[in-house]
Amino acid sequence: MAKVGYVGLGVMGGNMAERLLAAGHSVTGFNRTKSKAHWLIAKGMQWADSPSDVAEASDFTISMVTNSAALNEIAEGANGVIAGMKAGKIWIDMSTVAPAVSRGIAEKVRAKGADMVDAPVSGSVITLTQGKLSVMVGGRAETFEEVKPLLLDIGPKVTHVGANGLALVMKIASNLSLAVQMLAFSEGVLLAEKSGISRAVAVDVLTNSVIGSPMVQYRGPMVLKMPDEAWFNVNMMQKDILLALELGRQLDVPMPTTAVTNEFLTAARGMGLQEQDFAILFEVLARMSGMK
Repeated sequence: MAKVGYVGLGVMGGNMAERLLAAGHSVTGFNRTKSKAHWLIAKGMQWADSPSDVAEASDFTISMVTNSAALNEIAEGANGVIAGMKAGKIWIDMSTVAPAVSRGIAEKVRAKGADMVDAPVSGSVITLTQGKLSVMVGGRAETFEEVKPLLLDIGPKVTHVGANGLALVMKIASNLSLAVQMLAFSEGVLLAEKSGISRAVAVDVLTNSVIGSPMVQYRGPMVLKMPDEAWFNVNMMQKDILLALELGRQLDVPMPTTAVTNEFLTAARGMGLQEQDFAILFEVLARMSGMK
């Protein structure tokens, strides 16, 4: 069993920390809002007052924060993760951020004799709780072998995709498809509904058809009833879509469907729907179609 730290105990991070506790690991955690961690403290997690305290107390520090700015915030300064790193320690960042930002932080971690990998995940809260989450890892091969057993306690599929930053590229490539699929699924449902087929029947047929990817199967029913709490909201998805578009520009990869989907995410924000799960793309298209 390992001495594990966790920085960023939101919906995904908190549930991952719970799985690590259940696997028998010693977990020390920090979150900007302590109240969100009370349920984990009740399950045996130790509280730390800063990211640096988490890193000092742990052999493996895991983090999951919202964006590149948030990652820099927990990394730098006297209270940052880097300050608590020393030789032999490993930082596993599971955030979805710009690959270049992650690589820059990894260089600073290595300057202290420690190491860092980027390890974003594919899946949602439901796949995590079902034990079906997959993890992509970018970093040194020998470091990957050290972190793999720990990551297998979070999800059953852990893949080394290459050097630092490449797991983030893979995650961005995955997430752009989620948003594009959701928009295409919404088009199909609305086409069926305006032809006279009930929305519920259209959703049932499509989610159980050849286009019924895992994402469509668990998010498709949201067009009938949105969840009370977003699994992955519009702002978070658009952040990833913009990362994808920027990578496409840098690499000369045309991204026409991603660009169109980004405009619908902007429309969702314009309608005040930014805190809704990105499945709300259906409502944006429905309003444009004259449907409720």
